[in-house]
Amino acid sequence: MKILVTGYSGQLGFDVVREGLSRGLNMVSSKDLDITKEQDVYHLVHEIKPDAIIHCAAYTAVDKAEDDQENCWNVNVEGTKYLVNAAKELNAKFMYISTDYVFDGKGEAPFIETDPSGPIGYYGLTKYEGEKLVQSLLEEWFIVRISWVFGINGNNFIKTMLRLAENRTELNVVGDQYGSPTYTYDLSRLLIDMIKSKKYGIYHASNEGFCNWAQFTEEIFKQANKNVTVHSITSEEYPTRAVRPKNSRMSKQKLVEQGFVPLPNWQDSLKHYLNELKQEVK
Repeated sequence: MKILVTGYSGQLGFDVVREGLSRGLNMVSSKDLDITKEQDVYHLVHEIKPDAIIHCAAYTAVDKAEDDQENCWNVNVEGTKYLVNAAKELNAKFMYISTDYVFDGKGEAPFIETDPSGPIGYYGLTKYEGEKLVQSLLEEWFIVRISWVFGINGNNFIKTMLRLAENRTELNVVGDQYGSPTYTYDLSRLLIDMIKSKKYGIYHASNEGFCNWAQFTEEIFKQANKNVTVHSITSEEYPTRAVRPKNSRMSKQKLVEQGFVPLPNWQDSLKHYLNELKQEVK
């Protein structure tokens, strides 16, 4: 099976390619592809002729997106459309990686796949528009919503907290936004299982268990043996350009119903990740 992966330079794309190669699959990454250029997308996809496309590339700068709307739209909507059209011509399977930001973040109950979307920021809006495009242009598709991603390649929240811990003894961290951290090592294994199947549809995929950012930070420092005091603050005390959803809990029941193995508990995956970081430093 030949799989084209967009966004190889990011955390998820990197691990998806790594996981596929470990299983003997023919993984091809679009390292230098500008997905906002329709002809470039068309030529590359038709040259590679993949059996499947896992579309990880995205404009993910949530705050910047509020003021850089044209570029965000071009990447997340137009770029997705070009890839979908190319996949359709080749009859290739298509997987679109989406986000918890398609929801409005209200309430405390975990969102299920069929809940109405209501993005509260421009980034979330463009990802939702991408979802709609995929569903309107293809008869069969995978849409996988993920949240709070961390992986070995690139920057993430954990790396930032560990860096701050080098010269800080106290930190203020938002404690009223809840969700599930997602380890790309775990997620990539699920995505490869999924793309090899024909169990199409919308899925939620994140590590098991919920926490807020302050609790996540406390666990990071606990496992990394960092003596830093974490003060939980409200979103209003840490204003950002884009409003973040306070409830990013997502139900993963559909994964179980479709026979997929749920991702491990986030605390266990954090431990695995911190060990992976140590190996990288050696």
